[in-house]
Amino acid sequence: MLAFGISGLPAMGASSSSARRCGLSRTWALLLLLLLLLLLGVEGALRGKDNGEALPESIPSAPGTLPHFIQEPDDAYIIKSNPIVLRCRAAPAMQIFFKCNGEWVHQNEHFSEETTDESTGLKVREAYINVTRQQVEDFHGPEDYWCQCVAWSHLGTSKSRKASVRIAYLRKNFEQDPQGKEVPLEGMIVLHCRPPEGVPAAEVEWLKNEEIIVAAEDENIDTRADHNLIIRQARLSDSGNYTCMANNIVAKRRSLSATVVVYVNGGWSSWTEWSNCNVRCGRGWQKRSRTCTNPAPLNGGAFCEGMSVQKITCTSLCPVDGAWEAWSEWSVCSPECEHLRVRECTAPPPRNGGKFCEGPNQESENCTEGLCIHDRKPLHEIKPQNIENATDIALYSGLGAAVITVAVIVIGVTLYRRSQSEYGVDVIDSSALTGGFQTFNFKTARQGNSLLLNSSMQPDLTVSRTYSGPICLQDPIDKELMTESSLFNPLSDIKVKVQSSFMVSLGVTDRSEYQRKTHSGTFPHDSNRTFNSIHTKNKAAYIQNLSTLCKQNEMRTTGVFGHLGGRLGIPNTGVSLLIPHGAIPEEISWEIYLSINQGESSLQPEGSEVLLGPEVTCGPPEVTVSTPFALTIPHCAEVNSEHWNIHVKKKKHQGKWEEVMSVEEETTSCYCLWDPYACHILLDSFGTYAIMGESLSDCSVKELKVAVFGSMSCNSLDYSLRVYCVDNTPCAFQEVISEERQQGGQLLEEPKLLHFKGNTFSLQISVLDIPPFLWRIKPFTACQEVPFSRVWRNNQQPLHCAFSLERYTPATTQLSCKICVRQVKGHEQILQIQTSILETERETIPFFAHEDSNFPVQMGPQAFKIPYSIRQRICATFDTPNAKGKDWQMLAQKNSFNRNLSYFATQNSPSAVILDLWEARHQHDGDLDSLACALEEIGRTQPQISDLTETQIEESNFSYSRQNGL
Repeated sequence: MLAFGISGLPAMGASSSSARRCGLSRTWALLLLLLLLLLLGVEGALRGKDNGEALPESIPSAPGTLPHFIQEPDDAYIIKSNPIVLRCRAAPAMQIFFKCNGEWVHQNEHFSEETTDESTGLKVREAYINVTRQQVEDFHGPEDYWCQCVAWSHLGTSKSRKASVRIAYLRKNFEQDPQGKEVPLEGMIVLHCRPPEGVPAAEVEWLKNEEIIVAAEDENIDTRADHNLIIRQARLSDSGNYTCMANNIVAKRRSLSATVVVYVNGGWSSWTEWSNCNVRCGRGWQKRSRTCTNPAPLNGGAFCEGMSVQKITCTSLCPVDGAWEAWSEWSVCSPECEHLRVRECTAPPPRNGGKFCEGPNQESENCTEGLCIHDRKPLHEIKPQNIENATDIALYSGLGAAVITVAVIVIGVTLYRRSQSEYGVDVIDSSALTGGFQTFNFKTARQGNSLLLNSSMQPDLTVSRTYSGPICLQDPIDKELMTESSLFNPLSDIKVKVQSSFMVSLGVTDRSEYQRKTHSGTFPHDSNRTFNSIHTKNKAAYIQNLSTLCKQNEMRTTGVFGHLGGRLGIPNTGVSLLIPHGAIPEEISWEIYLSINQGESSLQPEGSEVLLGPEVTCGPPEVTVSTPFALTIPHCAEVNSEHWNIHVKKKKHQGKWEEVMSVEEETTSCYCLWDPYACHILLDSFGTYAIMGESLSDCSVKELKVAVFGSMSCNSLDYSLRVYCVDNTPCAFQEVISEERQQGGQLLEEPKLLHFKGNTFSLQISVLDIPPFLWRIKPFTACQEVPFSRVWRNNQQPLHCAFSLERYTPATTQLSCKICVRQVKGHEQILQIQTSILETERETIPFFAHEDSNFPVQMGPQAFKIPYSIRQRICATFDTPNAKGKDWQMLAQKNSFNRNLSYFATQNSPSAVILDLWEARHQHDGDLDSLACALEEIGRTQPQISDLTETQIEESNFSYSRQNGL
């Protein structure tokens, strides 16, 4: 064949040379030369470099047909290092060769077979080649590696399609993993997935809980849109873990799992019918209720907003029992020797279901005193059987009436004495237990009651006070919300008390004995109590450190606390520390200190951060507590999470500060409750803490307190006005008061509040409307401007501007003007000054003291608004899981602790920590009414609230006295 001819060409040349040497004839030489030229022409045609070079037409074949391909090579992928095979078949064809990337494949790499089609008689030739990974990798062209077949006959050539050869792969990482979602019921779920890059392109399928999702079987699911999973209307069954699976001929890849939670927000059921009026007579109330079960919240859905119970007042007509009028005159004596008299039940007649008069309405008797003749016989001779029967009936009736009368009197006296016994110290109105909106009259509590705002005042026992307001407590007939056993099964001794301090509290019968036995703010220094926690080797150092702290900081307070806990507060600053009952182990006491760091702060703000409150130190640091304590720090920020990012920072031993938490983040290390004027932090360790705020927009607001002070200068004609703009915290204003007292300043107008925005605009302070012929001020000094940064980052230092006024004559003793404090393109305040500059005539405006000034230290039960026995029963009730969700989580939500509930879940008693936070928030108002309302809304309150016995009170007092060494 052709290959043989080409390969044998060098051998032929050698034979020709040998023939010449042997003297062959010239004719044979010419024939051999002709044959050689023919073979060289065929070989040149096969190795032509032009892709379109035609094959020679001299090869014999079937007349009149061009080759056509029965099988063309297909696109192929090389998997790992395995070569691929490209095949093609053509008929009629004398030869088939492959051309790859524009170059002919060497004939040695071809494998071919030739057959004859029996139906047509044409020759069918099949050829195939192997392509290896190395060949593809070595090719560097503008397009993929490709090959095609070329078949020819004596009429010409035919070319097959180009088949591309690529190396198959699939990368490991997804370009986009699906993300978990929380969607409401019937909302749309869209999970995005972009598979890893691969050749060939990966196909995507979705798994739900490790099972393949077949979109064709569920019309609600669509997976056709760019590999994304779309669930048109979320169902509860659609909650689960979703995984995106990508695969091609090389490998399979799995994405990260995305958790989808379909939640249901709670919805109210229809209102029930209004109940009957709770009183039979007079003014009462009736109620209706609804439940959050239409639908019930599920998978973290929001609880229903609004009240579950509505109450309205009602008035029932009182029943009036009938009463007899006086007897009428006796009638004329009848022939039967009897006369009659009658009476009517009309004084008054029975009304509104009242009872009819008891007894007969007529009466008869003999009118002849036994001398009347009956049946022709004297009356005294007639057998007195009927008379005796009538006499017996009258006797028995009289005895029965007497017994009933005595029983009624006894019951009345008993009820009266019982009601009087309950009115000894605190009067409990029965309507307070039923939760109506009524007015209660009660007497002032006796002296020493710890719940009074000022227990040192002598009570006026002749004065009654009236409390008006809504009392939200569970009533005894509230059956609908009580599917489980009574609230507070252990709470049989809860009662509602209305104290003369205008508080409604859940408390024991009497707490006044505590006040008599020990003062709430002191500890008996002459007792032999030992402090086990202050070891001998550490005591000297501790006292030395404490004395250093006292010299550096005047705003401080100390107290000795033990297992009973207590409260420590710095007067007039809003800073306090609450140590819960049981936080310090038994038989151990610590001298706890609380101080506010004055002077320049060591905390340097970063970026747009500002200090929003004082730096507070509590210690000693070596104190360990078993339950979190509550630290309350006032702040000056206008609360808005869109404009502020609040951080709590702690000072380390090296003087550096570290962030403890962000208010908006979820953490289990501590908890921060952000109120409008204070921040309550639950902590596990003592130290120095501060509140930092990062401004997120120009609308963030700091509240500044603006105050004006005045004093005479050394020159008798001069008068100095000092305008202060300080952070709206009690402790910041206390520093101003301290400075002014040293300078002899006088507060000229009640301070006002200025909302200072973080919009970079400065603060302007000006004096206006000065009487022109009485006072004068230096030119160009009537208005002063303070840069924004000086106000925004005053670092707790008092900011003030001074104005010097001069009067024309000493006879001018009155000053009238206006002080305007405004932020450019912001809030403005005007302070009207009307004062006398003479000490004797000047009206004094008092410095407003903070309401915690009278009780810097409170220890034991007096420090807590909720009595310990009540607290224990609340914890026992709500710490226990409940199938209806009425547990500590509901208690937290009803008290507006809606964020970071995972913190409470890590505590031994979540309810106890929630109540500690409630105590810290309500340390001044003691709003137990709100707590009672929260318990009522939850629906786990006790239907009947009873009092503790006097024995229990005395035992509690005695126990507390023993624990305190009294």
